[in-house]
Amino acid sequence: MGTNINVLLYDDSRDLREGMSFVLQATPGLSLVGAFSDTSNLEMQIPGLQPDVVLMDIDMPGRSGLEATPVVKALRPETQVLMLTVFEDEDRIFQAVRNGASGYLLKRTPPSEIIAAIFDVHRGGSPMTSSVARKVLQFFQQQAPPTDKQPDYGLSNREQEILKSLVKGHSYKLIAEEHFISIDTVRSHIRHIYEKLQVNSKTEVVLKVLKEKIV
Repeated sequence: MGTNINVLLYDDSRDLREGMSFVLQATPGLSLVGAFSDTSNLEMQIPGLQPDVVLMDIDMPGRSGLEATPVVKALRPETQVLMLTVFEDEDRIFQAVRNGASGYLLKRTPPSEIIAAIFDVHRGGSPMTSSVARKVLQFFQQQAPPTDKQPDYGLSNREQEILKSLVKGHSYKLIAEEHFISIDTVRSHIRHIYEKLQVNSKTEVVLKVLKEKIV
């Protein structure tokens, strides 16, 4: 058996915290390491609890989930942030992505789908509620057609190959197997890709590639 995925939950709704905590604790392969009503102690909780996935509400007292997300990524870049919120307006969706969120779910999502999304985002996926994904697609469909000239971000040939695999939704493990390299090497390449594209998450990478036709 592999190591459990450590999950940390931030939501100011007591009913949701208790309900999701029960579901998470009852799911094989997941470990709930904490459930909090706000992010006031985030700077201590992220390094101390070392979550693999954070379920993040947006509207909380004090610091919002949108403001907390880049702090999580700065404290522990390997932690994946999965937004779990009632908001589905474009402004919040894209701000969450820009701030480092790797997925975006609405609270009406059935618990079984939230659980599936946690496993998905941990494997390198970018789960989104279907209505949110549609808004993302519509946004890019409404943009002006791209020019024939692709922007040059100085990506090496290997980085371009790995970027193509990443956009296809392949996990780090699968990318490693495809290119006959170690997972650590994949992580190193992806870190360099993030730096060159000036992005913070896989979701933001995919959105930028779709918009600018980088590969």
